[in-house]
Amino acid sequence: VQLVESGGGLVQAGGSLRLSCAASGLPFSSYAMGWFRQAPGKEREFVAAVSYSGSNTYHVDSVKGRFTISRDNAKNTVYLQMNSLKPEDTAIYYCAAANFYSEYLNFLEDTDFDFWGQGTQVTVSS
Repeated sequence: VQLVESGGGLVQAGGSLRLSCAASGLPFSSYAMGWFRQAPGKEREFVAAVSYSGSNTYHVDSVKGRFTISRDNAKNTVYLQMNSLKPEDTAIYYCAAANFYSEYLNFLEDTDFDFWGQGTQVTVSS
């Protein structure tokens, strides 16, 4: 299984970035997908998740209204559109896959994520 993130970079506060995560080696359309991030000196935190079908999404409160997770099962790719970026969004962003064949994302836990990408750096300057 491979998850390869791309799209990170340096952006000014208020700007936008779109992260992509290309998956291979797994039945992508059967897996829930998520984005996590880890800032320097902090623990990894959950950012957003999308159900296997793409019909349901969940975003942590700190990014609601600014970030949007989506997926394209035909392309085996999950996205994170990030708008109105803030310096506190600076982190390494990781995508992850969970063998979770349900639309009820409220039952999805961090420990359900089996596979992880290598991460992509997002830096937001003030």
